[in-house]
Amino acid sequence: MTAPRDGWRPGSGEAEAPGSRPAGVRVVMDLRPLQAPERAPLTAVYLEQLLTALDAEPRDGESFAFLLALDLDDPTEGRWPSLEVVGRRLLPPTRLLRSGALTVDPFLLRGASIGSGWHAERGGASGSVYCAAAGALPIGSGIPIVASLLDLAPWQLPEAWQRGRAAKFGQRLRARLLRDAAAVIVPSRSAGVDARRLLHVRQAALRVVALAPREAFRGSAGEGAAVERLETERAAAERAAAERARLGLGERYAVYEGRFDARHDLDTLLAALAALAAEGAPAGVPADAWPPRIAVVGASPDDRAEISRAAARAGVADAFVYAQALDDARLAALVAGARFLVQPVRSDAAGTAAMDALAAGVPVVASAVGALPEVVGPAGILVEPADPRRLAAALRAAWSDDGLVAGLRASAPERPAARRTWADVARETRAIWAEAARRAPML
Repeated sequence: MTAPRDGWRPGSGEAEAPGSRPAGVRVVMDLRPLQAPERAPLTAVYLEQLLTALDAEPRDGESFAFLLALDLDDPTEGRWPSLEVVGRRLLPPTRLLRSGALTVDPFLLRGASIGSGWHAERGGASGSVYCAAAGALPIGSGIPIVASLLDLAPWQLPEAWQRGRAAKFGQRLRARLLRDAAAVIVPSRSAGVDARRLLHVRQAALRVVALAPREAFRGSAGEGAAVERLETERAAAERAAAERARLGLGERYAVYEGRFDARHDLDTLLAALAALAAEGAPAGVPADAWPPRIAVVGASPDDRAEISRAAARAGVADAFVYAQALDDARLAALVAGARFLVQPVRSDAAGTAAMDALAAGVPVVASAVGALPEVVGPAGILVEPADPRRLAAALRAAWSDDGLVAGLRASAPERPAARRTWADVARETRAIWAEAARRAPML
């Protein structure tokens, strides 16, 4: 199968000629995930980071029309002052329909996107596009759709996401609309292959635009003078110690970014921890630091309750500590102080948790699934999915072998995924928007 086409890279010469800054486009964006980030955390982070990067480097003629739910607070007011926001359309709360929203939203978004993108050229834009980062896409709007396909779990794991007739029809409709999109942005080459295989997205429409770590997670390696780096590292260590103290963690702990859904392979993690608990502590590891202690982050209250119950049934409840509602700075401090990130998953198209960890200089123990092999490379240990024995061996090695961890840690910040920035993502995404808008017929 042919590999999907990369998005434009800074300095590649494909996106813009030197000194050339073509007019921006009118971008219609569904920002409802920002109003309820707990429902789609990856999409919310993507939209927030992308808009922040766009705001840092505004473009002449570029404007935005935001689509928002009328019954929730607007998180965009005053947030990105350099972006020209030409309007905000308020939409009914279709999320209350649950899986039925996948069928209703395309028709609702059709009318909203037509009105928002009409005659954008009169304002200096080169055209209009609909940026579809949320789950729903408009149907028959006449505006070119550039879809960011961040998650393929609904089609990779249909037993979890297509249980009822409404969910099954909604996901099939969404796949149909993705096939008709002017461009489909995927966050990894593996996601592009899966989009071709599962959704039959056109090869010519695929663009690979890898995501980037959040700025709070970036370490200090290579930045400034040695004294400044030492001070930065000392401050980071103090922040990590403060977070450990709040959670009652010792110096040796791992981090697991997990929600209680089918993307995450919690059963394999629990089985691996149970096997380790039945063994003696490895040489050099204190008895009170065995089995491995894991800080769970990014989980909702319901997720934490489910994980806690499952851990109790497996007999490893004491292995988990739950960090609640951390902002980026505190989360980055906790991750930076960890021995490693553990990420057993069944589906992961983007590898964002691994990117954040690598940028913080933390190695990763993960399933060899989706984007994770591309992201992690030699900065971690990758194991076959759904194999508790191999995961247990990887956890034991990463927990006890200081030399191994030091080598992985040295590789982490050098990974391309760790060095990438959201400015790169914004630049490449803008180029794709411009290409799609130039192809579009006049409205």
